[in-house]
Amino acid sequence: QVQVVESGGRLVQAGDSLRLSCATSGRTFSNYALAWFRQAPGKEREFVGGISWSGINTAYADSVKGRFTISRDNVKKTMYLQMNSLKPEDTAVYYCAARESLERTIYTAIVRYNYWGQGTQVTVSS
Repeated sequence: QVQVVESGGRLVQAGDSLRLSCATSGRTFSNYALAWFRQAPGKEREFVGGISWSGINTAYADSVKGRFTISRDNVKKTMYLQMNSLKPEDTAVYYCAARESLERTIYTAIVRYNYWGQGTQVTVSS
């Protein structure tokens, strides 16, 4: 079992930056691929970005590419989402997800991830 807890969400202005954290506990963190998803009101949960177990491979949704960066610290067992140039359309609950995988492939489908956090709210005002 892996427990994941997101933090860092808050109200910001358009153009601001924000960093989210995903802290984990439980089994070997470095064996897990991680991802961020988000869900806006009235919309389906969508993939934001993901990172492989090693941290070498990353993938991003087109809507955030060039603005968001995912990283991980396997010693601190924490993943980060650095969000720059935030837009009102980035407003959503952001979820951290984990799956046990030593693959390079970053999966974008929700069903690929076994462990989920409760989410953290990010609100971007215009």
